[in-house]
This record gives sequence, structure tokens and C-alpha cells, in this order.
Amino acid sequence: MTRLDSQPWMSAPATRKLMEALGEARFVGGAVRNALLGMPVTDIDIATPLTPDKIGARLVAAGIAFVPTGVEHGTLTAVVEGRPFEVTTLRRDVATDGRRAVVAFTDDWRLDAQRRDFTMNALYAAPDGEIFDFVGGVDDLNAGRVRFVGDAASRIREDYLRILRLFRFHAWYGKGEIDAEALRAAAAEKDGLGRLSGERIAKEMLRLLEAENPAPVLRLMRSCGILGDVLPGEANIARLESLAKIDAANFFAPDALLRLVALLADDKVFAAEVAGRWKLSNEARERLADIAGAREEIVPYLSVREARKLLYRLGVRPFKDRVLLKWAQDAKTSNAVSWRALSALGDAWVRPRFPLSGRDVMLAGVPQGPLVGQVLSKVEEWWIDSDFTDDEFSLAERLKAMVQAVAH
Repeated sequence: MTRLDSQPWMSAPATRKLMEALGEARFVGGAVRNALLGMPVTDIDIATPLTPDKIGARLVAAGIAFVPTGVEHGTLTAVVEGRPFEVTTLRRDVATDGRRAVVAFTDDWRLDAQRRDFTMNALYAAPDGEIFDFVGGVDDLNAGRVRFVGDAASRIREDYLRILRLFRFHAWYGKGEIDAEALRAAAAEKDGLGRLSGERIAKEMLRLLEAENPAPVLRLMRSCGILGDVLPGEANIARLESLAKIDAANFFAPDALLRLVALLADDKVFAAEVAGRWKLSNEARERLADIAGAREEIVPYLSVREARKLLYRLGVRPFKDRVLLKWAQDAKTSNAVSWRALSALGDAWVRPRFPLSGRDVMLAGVPQGPLVGQVLSKVEEWWIDSDFTDDEFSLAERLKAMVQAVAH
């Protein structure tokens, strides 16, 4: 019998309080899967045969706050000591339309397992660590085999997002070749992707791009015509793979948005198109457009002085975005040391404060008005070019010379 070793998240006071309040309940899904693999656990989902009203009553009795986040589907979010836990009643699908399901509640753990997408996500763990596996999920997990529960095509028709989830899960947990039945079903049902919202597509694709190396899976998606259905233009998978290798070699955290730009053609049009299609946030849109539209000349032999100038004008993240993308498309591996030094310079950068203000300009003889800002801007340009000198005499002399120049 498979048993999960004691986990800090399982024995935490908040978790124990919730499980004791619920009574018959088990951990399910990603927390169990990741714990068995020795990977970090972030979200903790809990399944129970209790109906939503009974879950709510037990939480109230235990003094636990909750939010009915998806009560029509049996889900409440309990909040214990500031930590959220999703608690869901066991259920079975009654009807599906490729995007959402109508469910009926049940007390049968097997039926609940059979409605889940992949076998590795249909694993349950009791509070004492005992694993309940009704669909062969443990064997698949150990083999790195991302396999649908039951018939692959049927699972996909219930929710077409599962096509993208197949590739995302294989990128994160798969070993060797992707499951052949799953791949055939995904290719055959790919027209269903058009029924999905941009937000759902974006969430899956960005998570896929955060895998250690998503390139092999993206090539699979391209070969069966799926990548072109969710991403505009000709995908630059080679550049993305180079960026992923840089991340791995330097212990950089994968950055999904930066990887997305690496995957797109060097064209702001494609960046705007994918931002619109995926309905990205304004912040993400702006960053995507900034990186895709960057035209600064950044080379591995950039001097420290030139780098500081760019850092001041761009900011740390835009500077590092440009450095990493240029690094990813540099075929000369011997330049890696220089690129790494530029990236480290960005990490260590502390933005200097321009020591003059509009008041200093007016004290130097410029009357209040638009000219004050113009003089200040010109002096700042000189200050940047001087590598941010802190010599007060030089600054005063430059200001004086600039005031005299505009006064005549």
C-alpha cells in the first residue's frame, strides 16, 4: 500500500484544524501528486462526501471562515489562520458542453476519481498519509506518464482545455514520449479550442511556459497543428529553448511572459495580437509590448558605464528582459560570461537620485515656467552622460552654463 510520508503542510495546525472539523475528508489532486514526487506543494485541495451545506455548518461550528466560491459545483474556500483551502463535495458529471459541467453530488470516491482529467490528479490522501488510488495514478506518476482517466477523447470533449493541460502536464511531469492515445485524441479534437475563453488559454499556456524546458512539448503542439490555434505567427521555439537553458544553467526562475516574447516573432503586431486574444492584464500587455518593441543596441561587450545609462533610462526589469532575450539569440556560447555579468549588474543596480530640482534652476536665474523643466532635463542628460557624477561643483557649473545658454 502506498503511503505518503509526513508532510509539513499536512501536519500544520491550520490543516489539522480544518480536517478535524470536516471529519471524513481527504487531500486530493496537485498536493498529493507533488508530495509523492517530492515537489513543492502550494495549493491544498480537499475532497469530502459532505454536501456543501453540511461543510458550511461544520466550518461555522469550528469557527472557520469560508467563502462559497463555487457552491453550485460543491466548492467552498475555507480560510484557516489566513491560509485558503478549497473544499469540494465528491461529484460526478451529469452533462458537459466542452467548457463547463453540470454536476451531481455523490458519496462514492470512485465516481469522483473517474470524472477527473489525468490519473495522476485522481489521487487521494487521508490525514494519516494513506493513499487511495482508483485509476492507476501512482504507477503513471512514477512512470512519468500523463494519461487521461478512461477514454481520452471523452475526457477532452467534457472540457477542451484538457488539450492544453495534456501538454502542460507532460512538460512538467512527463518522462519520455507523450501518451499516444492522449496525443491522438488531442489532435482530433483541437477544433474545440475555439470554444475556450482567452483567459483560460492564457492561464494554461503561461503555466506550460514555466516548465523547466517547454520546447519539446511546444514542438509536439506545432506538429499536430495545436500551437498555431493558440499562438499567432511562426513560433521561435529555438530561441525559447535557448532561454530555458540559460535559466536552468544560472538558476534563474522561469519567467512566463519573457518566454512568451522569446517564442513570438520579433514583431510588436504578434505581441499585441496574443495579448488581445489571451485577454492579458494591462500590466502584462505593457510589458509584452515593451519587450517586443525594444530597439536598444545591447551587446555582450557593453561597458559598465553604458549599461548603467540604460538601466537608468529603462529600469531594472526592462533592462534584464532585453539582456536575457539578446543572450538567448546569441549563438556564441563564449559570450555567456559577459551576458551573465550584465544580468548581475542589473540585479545590483541602485538607481541614483538626480541631485537638482526645479527650485535649483529658478535660484540660478530661470523664471518659473516651461523653461525650468527644459533646463533641468538638459542638465540631467549631461549628468547621465557623466556616469551620474556626484561632484557638486561640476553640477553647479553645468547648470550655470546651461542657464546662460538659454538666457541669450
